[in-house]
Amino acid sequence: MDPVREIWRKDGRFALEAYQFLFEALERVVKETGRDKNQGLARHVSGEELLDGLRRQALDLFGPLAGEVWRAWGIHSTLDWGRIVFLLVDAKLLSRQESDSLEDFAGRFEFDSAFKDGYRPLLPPGLGARPPGREE
Repeated sequence: MDPVREIWRKDGRFALEAYQFLFEALERVVKETGRDKNQGLARHVSGEELLDGLRRQALDLFGPLAGEVWRAWGIHSTLDWGRIVFLLVDAKLLSRQESDSLEDFAGRFEFDSAFKDGYRPLLPPGLGARPPGREE
């Protein structure tokens, strides 16, 4: 059986989609930080970097509904992402540095403010959308 599915089945707190999403966001962060050419611990990203990547990935895919999607997956706080990371570390699917801690993920941001406050949809120019107050 797939090791991620095995963790998901045994733990049961979080949807399988959350694990898949985490791996996608992690790969994005590794690429964006230029560590994709490195091996082993040189590819390491911090909890803060990963959470920022998770947030950006969620905004790109789900927009202001990202918090609702995460909650549907059983993710109710940034600490829950840390719980998934450490489940994967315990299963030897991710590695950690000695300084890494579950607390690195605690209270980093609140979902509604991270995803809804200041959200502005990016509309294609051909739709004729204008910023508020601009009449043509």
